[in-house]
Amino acid sequence: MSLVDLIAQADERGLAASGLACLDRCVPLLGGDDEILRPLWGNLTEASDAADWGGILEQTRAKLGEGHADDEAVLLARRMLAAAPAERTAARMRVWADACSVASLRIHRLLDTADDPATLDSRRAGRTQDMPPLAAAELRRQITVLEVLAGHGAGGLRRALEVSVEGRRVLRAVVSRRARGRK
Repeated sequence: MSLVDLIAQADERGLAASGLACLDRCVPLLGGDDEILRPLWGNLTEASDAADWGGILEQTRAKLGEGHADDEAVLLARRMLAAAPAERTAARMRVWADACSVASLRIHRLLDTADDPATLDSRRAGRTQDMPPLAAAELRRQITVLEVLAGHGAGGLRRALEVSVEGRRVLRAVVSRRARGRK
């Protein structure tokens, strides 16, 4: 099933986790530590109250600060955080998850050294032949997060977080290598 189809079929928790996972993988661009989004992940469990999401989100935004971005990848990551809805409803989360998917894939394409002439829409629809490795891995992670949550509900959150942590480590290494190259 394509990423577009998975987003269209996901429930509110799956959509929130999908958007959050995309943002989480891009935290190295925002200067955040590995635990900065942990309270938002915790809010997705069955025992948590969805109404608390907005307050936790505001605290997270305050910790990450506004910051200025000359770099397009950083700007896209900041927009993902800024666009996160304060209300955790399926309709709002669907829009955010879709926007985060596109932004995160764009970020990974910007940071990838290989050129990709295909459109993001075609990639998200499932046409992945000859896709650059960094962006292809990000697409696989997005699909995995949605599939795990569709199959296991709140029980899939741990696996979704593991997938996100793996992607964050990869992006952190790319960002670090890129920063060394600029010196």
